Amino acid sequence: MHSQAEAIVTSRAFGYDQKLRRLAAVADNALPYPALSPLAAEALEARVICDMYEGNRPYTPRYVLPDYAKALRQGVAYLELEPPTTLDDALSFLTILYSQVPSVTTYPVYLGDLDALLEPFVPSDLPDAELDAKLRRFWIQLDRMLPDAFVHANVGPSDGRVVRSIWRVERSLRQVVPNLTLKVSPQTPDDLIADAVRTVFETGKPHFVNHPMMVADHGTEYAVVSCYNSLKVRGGAHSLVRLNLKEAVARHVGDADSFCVEALPHWVELTAELGEARIRSLVEEQGFFESNFLATEGLVELDRFSLMFGIFGLAECVHELMAREGRPDARYGHDERANAVAHQVVRRVAELVGERPLPYCGGGGGFAYLHSQSGIDLDLDTTAGTRIPVGDEPGMLEHIEVSAPVHELFAAGISDIFHVDDTVKRNPEAMVDVIRGALAVGMRDFTFNLDSNEFIRITGYLVRKSDLVGLEEHGARHSSDYLAATAEINHTVTTRAIKRVIAAELSPK
Repeated sequence: MHSQAEAIVTSRAFGYDQKLRRLAAVADNALPYPALSPLAAEALEARVICDMYEGNRPYTPRYVLPDYAKALRQGVAYLELEPPTTLDDALSFLTILYSQVPSVTTYPVYLGDLDALLEPFVPSDLPDAELDAKLRRFWIQLDRMLPDAFVHANVGPSDGRVVRSIWRVERSLRQVVPNLTLKVSPQTPDDLIADAVRTVFETGKPHFVNHPMMVADHGTEYAVVSCYNSLKVRGGAHSLVRLNLKEAVARHVGDADSFCVEALPHWVELTAELGEARIRSLVEEQGFFESNFLATEGLVELDRFSLMFGIFGLAECVHELMAREGRPDARYGHDERANAVAHQVVRRVAELVGERPLPYCGGGGGFAYLHSQSGIDLDLDTTAGTRIPVGDEPGMLEHIEVSAPVHELFAAGISDIFHVDDTVKRNPEAMVDVIRGALAVGMRDFTFNLDSNEFIRITGYLVRKSDLVGLEEHGARHSSDYLAATAEINHTVTTRAIKRVIAAELSPK
């Protein structure tokens, strides 16, 4: 611990605020870990199960989704904030409140459904240019005051002046914060989606999320936060624990069927035990929900929280099982049998997670939310979540067909990132058709990048390529850039297979 603290305080690459937050993490890790059984402790040490390095003693939930609409209606006594009556007051109100919203990153991961929050404060006679100017100042404040790419806002599924202004501001500023998700329903206008697609061309944002599927899982009061994690508003996630399927299968002797029957129940139980220990520590010992003003003023509620149960390394798990069947060249994403085994493993995990009750998880009906965990910078030779390995992805249609069947299982989020050829810029409506089609066949989230874009997606968050240059020497303003630099070295995410958006070429005559 002493050497870690010494390295932080003497670093020339970290700014003051970055040093302060890192020193706090060192102090957290100096505390004793919540009690675990010997088997769970051994699995954690071997990183077959993982706590995401969130700290030994969680004193705040990983993700907190305040009810900003309620805050705007009633005010916030703790911050001595009266309900705002003008757009300027509402923007100031939210900026102040954001500074007090905790998360695992220490910055808020959810800024609200901003179009719905702000639209009532926009006077009908306010010109678009003035609306853009106000939101532009607000957007600059967010990026400078909350310099972390996991800060996330939602818009949609309806059209409106604020969401259109957000797209214009995004394209003009081209900044990292905030990350964005557009909720897409069958009633969402195609022109709004096309406007969002043109924004992706410039900034890599937004994600496109399946609104009906989310409502079925979480009700109408839900949000996508951080990268692509879906949770209940006025709730959130106590913690995120995950199971490394690559390491789990390496400790099993047998085929896919025996792995699902014999091994997975053991590893799922140990992962759930880890999550339960962290939940009880947070709720019963640290007392977040008894003391934090967000809880005492009703902006979050304990019974709307749950645990995120993540899995990763599915591709490597499947490839190992294929080798045991005597088919070492059968690859997930390309081979029918490999794809079937991938779906078998995922569905078995989902079944087991859905049978294991957990305390203080009312948001998930007393159970954890399953999550396709998008990886961290330290995951070496292990594919994020349930994704096909970077660089080995099939064509667009095949990729969607392989991925879509399991998206419904991941209430807490799943994402497959599509790297698209620049030719699509000439026909954004074609991308609208792809998004509509992908969501219609069961994808929960659709995310795409342009091959040439200055913005790149790492696991789900965005960075600018230029911000990573020389980072070791002079540091970076965005804390997420440090994670991105390591992730690019370890995972080479810029080598994702490039897709063309095509139609007749699929079946040439």
